[in-house]
Amino acid sequence: MDSRSVLILVTIIVYLIGVVGIGVRFSKSNRSTGDFYLGGRKLGPLVTAMSAEASDMSSWLLMGLPGVALLSGVPEAVWTAIGLAVGTYLNWLIVAKRIRHYSARIDATTIPEFFSKRYHDQQHFLSLIAAIVIVVFFVPYTASGFNACGTLFSSLFGVDYLTAMLISAIVITVYTTLGGFLAASTSDFVQSIVMTIALIVVVFFGISTAGGWSAVVSNAQSLPGYLNLTQGYDAATGTAASYNALTIVSTLAWGLGYFGMPHILLRFMAVKDPKKLTLSRRVATVWVVISMGVAVLIGIIGNAMISAGALEALSSSDSQRIIIKIAELISTHGVLPAIVAGVILSGIMAATMSTADSQLLAASSSVSQDIVQDTFGIKLSDKMSIIIARCTVVVIAVIAMIWARNEGSVFTIVSFAWAGFGAAFGPVVLLALFWKRSNKWGALVGMIAGGVMVFVWKYGVRPMGGLLDIYELLPAFLVAIAADVIVSLLTGEPDASVEKEFDDVAAMKD
Repeated sequence: MDSRSVLILVTIIVYLIGVVGIGVRFSKSNRSTGDFYLGGRKLGPLVTAMSAEASDMSSWLLMGLPGVALLSGVPEAVWTAIGLAVGTYLNWLIVAKRIRHYSARIDATTIPEFFSKRYHDQQHFLSLIAAIVIVVFFVPYTASGFNACGTLFSSLFGVDYLTAMLISAIVITVYTTLGGFLAASTSDFVQSIVMTIALIVVVFFGISTAGGWSAVVSNAQSLPGYLNLTQGYDAATGTAASYNALTIVSTLAWGLGYFGMPHILLRFMAVKDPKKLTLSRRVATVWVVISMGVAVLIGIIGNAMISAGALEALSSSDSQRIIIKIAELISTHGVLPAIVAGVILSGIMAATMSTADSQLLAASSSVSQDIVQDTFGIKLSDKMSIIIARCTVVVIAVIAMIWARNEGSVFTIVSFAWAGFGAAFGPVVLLALFWKRSNKWGALVGMIAGGVMVFVWKYGVRPMGGLLDIYELLPAFLVAIAADVIVSLLTGEPDASVEKEFDDVAAMKD
């Protein structure tokens, strides 16, 4: 290993030690499962905003999105970014304050528990199904994060992918297990800053290396359809592709996923002062718009760097490594650039870890709280509950490691898990918060219908192609809404006590 690689490795190790230190710092703050899973509802507005978006963006922001833009131009990447930006804003505007008030009113600390208590489901059918949904979709989602870390280290240091992935996964698991929600949220806040630094440095260096902004623009314009939002570029044939209106609507549907993301909804539930959510919304939306715009730009710049001969051409399977390749190039310019490259690569780690830790917590809470205690009625002391919660984090992490043992596309894995949560939980959350007539049977059927339809559409319908080749989130979301509404109307009205709680929350202004 040369001196350049040593400097990069040392920088990353310092970063990882800092993250684990955060976990140790907050380990003594967890006196109950409410502290471990929701931080005692003590999050400030900035930490709420940045931790929510850092946990949302994941490794696909620094790897998946630039890789898509690099290969095929702006259509898929830009329409995805627009959908996510709109979804981010609406989620903060519509859902955040209402679910904070509602969850506090019914004393719910997890999303499955929120569903059961919202509908007074004494049998805990809703929490059981919701917990299963969370485990089913969070395992591959977490695995995608481990996958990204393994790809990063194997690319940099020539080590075996599996070894690199396992080491990264163990670090993430350790600090999450120690510190719980407050550690995850605080580290996510720090990681969002590291991610921002990484994006800015890569953009300016990439433009300079490619020959300036005019060279970047000229290169993009020379590729047929590359900058056209209704076409795109087909790298295999060197010709313009086609991105029709149906595909655009399908891609914009990414934004629907926000309404059902457990790790984001938990941030809303954990904020200390609901009055500060307006500030959180503004900060979160601005950061998301800028970060995704820069990520797409990095893909375009990367293509120009390849055309200028500064980087070797990347295959479709390697396109998600573009930021890694740029960071490696930066590191060849001396000691300080090598340290900067280490910070950039730590940004990729940050993007990955900020999502994986939140997912591990949400998944573990579903097993230890919603299944073990609520569904099966096993009563545990606070101390034992935290022990079970930490053990569950480890078990789920191990399963995710097994899933991630083979390298794959980060973007593809994330898109499937995103669709699963968006369809299974999104409609149920919206109707639970804003439709008093919704009942537990409608919520139960809607949740199942949305989750099942994601599998059916992706593996049974979408492969048929043509008009059916649309992102599975859109049809599954619509099916889930229809199922929830129809079943609710066909079954009995909610109890008066359920309706009173709904009215009490609806009357809250702050």
